[in-house]
Amino acid sequence: MTLEFSWILVAFVAIFLSAGTIKGALGVGLPTTAVSLMSIIVEPRLAVVLVVFPIFFANGWQIYRQGQLARILRTYWIYGIVVVVTLWLSTQYAPSVSTDVVSLVMGLAVLAFATVSFISRIPTIPERLEKPTQAIVGLLSGAMGGIVAVWAPPVVVYMLAKNFDREEFVRVSGFLLGVGAFPLLAGYLTNGLMPQPLPLISAFMILPTLAGFALGERLRKLLSGPRFRQAVLIFFLIMGINMVRKGLGF
Repeated sequence: MTLEFSWILVAFVAIFLSAGTIKGALGVGLPTTAVSLMSIIVEPRLAVVLVVFPIFFANGWQIYRQGQLARILRTYWIYGIVVVVTLWLSTQYAPSVSTDVVSLVMGLAVLAFATVSFISRIPTIPERLEKPTQAIVGLLSGAMGGIVAVWAPPVVVYMLAKNFDREEFVRVSGFLLGVGAFPLLAGYLTNGLMPQPLPLISAFMILPTLAGFALGERLRKLLSGPRFRQAVLIFFLIMGINMVRKGLGF
């Protein structure tokens, strides 16, 4: 093991510890944080590949910790089916799509959403539009997720429109984000984007991710409802700025 590789590995551990902490505190933000920070050190496509196993296990752990999976499955099964199919299909095109273009478009959308949300209240979703909305959110999430391993923006917009309390937000986000981890992992293992030793390195990063998650859970208890919502929006504002920066090549 070279000295340079050793320092990169140490940096990755610190990055996934930080990303796991944000995930534990807010219920979202693991791939966004990890990919953004790793892209400073390595090529963005490599960063996307390395986050696959931590995404899979962190969301699975979040679902287990929050419970009520049967109720959530009955409520959000339409989203689940659509995002699994769409995300699987988009992973097949991931090697040929520019991550810069996707980052720029998604970053502008996230910035617009976070800015408007700070100024005004997000309209609630009428009951008659619940199922179509889930399908649309699943399509958008799957299309983004397979290419850049980030599918949280449409999901968070949807959940904020549902006006969940802190614990329900984290509970539902665990499922809505976790269900996409299955086709992402399967797609990246079969489309040639995860040659050895990348799967081993990605699997190793599960440990600092879950350690950070445990810390984040403790921090979440310190956030009241309004502060929790504000923290989510601030995170997405920062995320949007960073995605635009990457998309423009800075």
